[in-house]
Amino acid sequence: MQRIRVPITNFQFGEISPSLTSRTDSPIYAASAQKVENLFLRAEGGVIKRSGLRNIYKYGDITYDAVPRQQVRIVPFIFSDDERYVVSLEDQKVRIFFLDPLTSNVSLEATITQDVNSNPLPWVDTYLHEVTYAQAGDVMFLCHNTFAPRQLVRTGLTTFQVELFTFQGNPDADQIYQPYYSFQGLDVTLGSSATTGDGITLTTSSAYFDITGSQVDGSYPSSKHIGITLRYGTSEIEIVSVQSTTSATGNILSELNQQLSINLFTTTSGSASIKVNQNNHGLSTGDSITVSGAGQVGGIAVNQINGARTIASIIDENNYTFDAGANSNAFEVGGGAPTIVTNAPTRNWTEQSFSVYRGYPAAVTLHENRLWFGGTLGQPDGVWSSKSSKYYNFDVGEAADSDSIQITSSIGEINAVRHMVSNRDLQIFTSTSELYIPALSNQPVTPTNARIIRQTPFGSGYARPQPFDGATVFVQNGGYIVREYLYTDTEAAYTSATISTLSSHLISDPIQMCVVRGTANTAESYIFLLNNNGRLAVFSSNRGEQRAGWTDFSTSGHFQSVTAVDNRIFMVVRYDFGSGTTRYALVELDASMNMDSAQNYTGTAGVFDVSNFFEDTAIVDVVYGSDYLGKYTVSGGEIDVSAVANITSCQVGYAFNVNLTTNPIDGQVQGGPLTGEPRTLARVILDLNETLSVSVNGTSLVIRQVTDDLSQERSAVTGKKEFYLLGYNRDPQVIITQTAPLPLQVNGIIAEVSF
Repeated sequence: MQRIRVPITNFQFGEISPSLTSRTDSPIYAASAQKVENLFLRAEGGVIKRSGLRNIYKYGDITYDAVPRQQVRIVPFIFSDDERYVVSLEDQKVRIFFLDPLTSNVSLEATITQDVNSNPLPWVDTYLHEVTYAQAGDVMFLCHNTFAPRQLVRTGLTTFQVELFTFQGNPDADQIYQPYYSFQGLDVTLGSSATTGDGITLTTSSAYFDITGSQVDGSYPSSKHIGITLRYGTSEIEIVSVQSTTSATGNILSELNQQLSINLFTTTSGSASIKVNQNNHGLSTGDSITVSGAGQVGGIAVNQINGARTIASIIDENNYTFDAGANSNAFEVGGGAPTIVTNAPTRNWTEQSFSVYRGYPAAVTLHENRLWFGGTLGQPDGVWSSKSSKYYNFDVGEAADSDSIQITSSIGEINAVRHMVSNRDLQIFTSTSELYIPALSNQPVTPTNARIIRQTPFGSGYARPQPFDGATVFVQNGGYIVREYLYTDTEAAYTSATISTLSSHLISDPIQMCVVRGTANTAESYIFLLNNNGRLAVFSSNRGEQRAGWTDFSTSGHFQSVTAVDNRIFMVVRYDFGSGTTRYALVELDASMNMDSAQNYTGTAGVFDVSNFFEDTAIVDVVYGSDYLGKYTVSGGEIDVSAVANITSCQVGYAFNVNLTTNPIDGQVQGGPLTGEPRTLARVILDLNETLSVSVNGTSLVIRQVTDDLSQERSAVTGKKEFYLLGYNRDPQVIITQTAPLPLQVNGIIAEVSF
C-alpha cells in the first residue's frame, strides 16, 4: 500500500461551488474548500471560527411577518469619534442606539414614530430594504420613490427628530429652489386668466392634470396635482384645485413673466419692429405682453420699448415681433436682459420634479460638497445636485460653477437610478446599467462640464453598493451575481467583473451589504452580504496579493440585517426565544461570546434567571469558562445547571455550526491522478492555534488529560495534532467540526492518503 502526503496550506479562495470539485488541475482547488461555514478567512491563509453574537436588545413589540424582506433594517450614524449610533428603521418607526465610547455598551436612547409636525413616519416594511440614505454631520437624509425625502436630525447627544426635507426659497417666498421638468408634450401650452392673483384659471392645450377620484362640485379633490407648483417662465403657480384634465385653479406667487437671456432683441433701421428671440414662446399674433427691464437698442429709447405691447407677427416657435413706440435708426442686436410679462399660452412651462404625482428620489448621496438625488418615478434616469455647499438649494441659476446640476442619462433606454456612490467619480447604479459622472482633473463637477457616461450593462439590485478594496462592490440585478465596479487604466474605463463566480451558490437574492475594515479579533477587511434566505455570505479580498474568497455564515435562527460601525459589526437576528414565539434581536459580533444570541449571566448555586431574552421551552447552550456544560431547557424563566456545576456565572446562548470540509483529497502518482480511485485518509495533521474544541471526520481532539487538575480551566491547544482515521472512499475529505461551542483556528492541514 502506497501513501502520499497532501498539504493544504491555505484557504484563500474560501468556499467554492460544488461544480468545481473535479477541477483538480486548477490552483484554486488546492487553496479552497467545499464548505467553509462560520469561519473567517485569515490573511495568512488559515481560518478562524467567527465570534458569537452578544444580545443587546430584544424587539418585543414586532410580530414576525414572513412577507416583508426586512421588518428591521439597521444602518450606521457616525457623527464623531466618540458619538456613534446604530439607527434601526422599522415599519413607521425608528430607534436610535447609542454606542458608549468609554464602556462600548449599546443602549436604546430614542424611539420615534412621528415627525416634528406630528405626522406618521412614511416608510413601511414592505420596501424598507429599498430605502437609501446619506449622512452629513447631524443630518441623515432618507429617500425612496414613495415618499418625500426625510431627514433624521441629531439635536443632542441622545436626542433625534425626523423632519420633512424642505427646499430653500427666496426671501420674498415667491420662489422655491427645487428641480422642475417639462412633463408635457412638446406642443402643449399653459395659459392663465391673469398675470397675478389667487384663484386664477389655468388652461392647457391638451389633457395634462390628474383627475384621480370622483368629481365633487366641479372639482377633483383627490387630484394628485393639488399642492404642486408649476413654473410659468420664471414665475411660480401653486395648484389649489383641478376641474378637468385641461383646467385647474392656482395661486400665482409672483407676476407671470418670461425672463430673457441677454441681448435677444434685433432692430432694423427705419422700422419700429423689434424681433425677439424667445425659445418656445407659445405666443400668438395679437397677444398682449408687457416689457420691462429692457435696455436701449437700435437708437430706440428705453421708454419706447418698455411697457404694454402687442405681438405683431409670429416668425416661428422661437421668434416673434412687436412694434416699439419709435423707429430704429440702425440694425442692432441688444436690449439687455428684459422680462416679458404675459399670461398668454406658452410652451415654456415646467412642473416640480418631486411630488406625490411624479414620485420622489430613489437615491441620495453627497459628492463634492453637494447633495445629490437620483431617479424618481416620473424621471427614473434623472440626477439632480444642490448648489455647492448649499444642500437645500437646487436653483439652476445661470449655470454658474456653483449652481445646481440637473441632467439625465439619455443613453437611448430608461435607466432607473437605484444608488449613487461617491468614489473616484460619482458612480450611478441603475436597474439596467452602471454609469458615472467623471471628475475632471483639477476641476470640480459643474453644470457646464457634467455628463453621464454609460460603462457596463448589468444593472444593480437594491442592496446598497459598497466601496471595497479599491472598487465598488454591487449586486447585479436579479440577485445571484456580485460584481466590482473598478476603473482600469488599461481600458481608461470602468469594468464590472464578477467576484462571485467561484462561490455562486452562496449568493441568494441579497438584500443588504456592509463593509468592515478589521474586526475586533481580525485585521482583515470583509464584506458582509445578507441573503434573503437568512444567511450571510462573507467576502475577503486583497487585490495586491490577488487573494479573494467567500465563506458562509449561518445561525440557529435567521440573519435579518447587518451593518458596520467602524470595526464593530451589528446584526438583527430572528430566533425562536421559546414559547413558540419568533422575535427579533439586535446583536453584536463579540469576540468574548462563544455562541449566538448570548449573554453572560450571574446567579446562585447554578441557577440563572435568563428571562430578559429567553422564554420558557427555549433550549439553550451553556458555557462556563473553557468548559461546555451542555444544553438546558428554560423553565420559569430560569436554567438550572446545579446538577453539573455549582457555579455563580456562565454564558448562555445558542451554539452554531462550524464546518470546514475540504475538497476531495487528490494527488498525482506515477500512474496518473488518484481521482475516482478508492483510497483512505490514514492520518490527518491539523496545525491549530488557541483551539478548545475540534473534531476531524467525527474524531474529537482530547484536550483534557486524566492527569490534569480538573478544578482548573482547560488550556487552549496551539500546535500540530494528529488524527487517525479509517475507511475507504472515492472522494475522501477532511471534515472539521466541533462538539462544543468553543474557540477554533486552523492554520493548515496535512492529509496522508493511502491507496
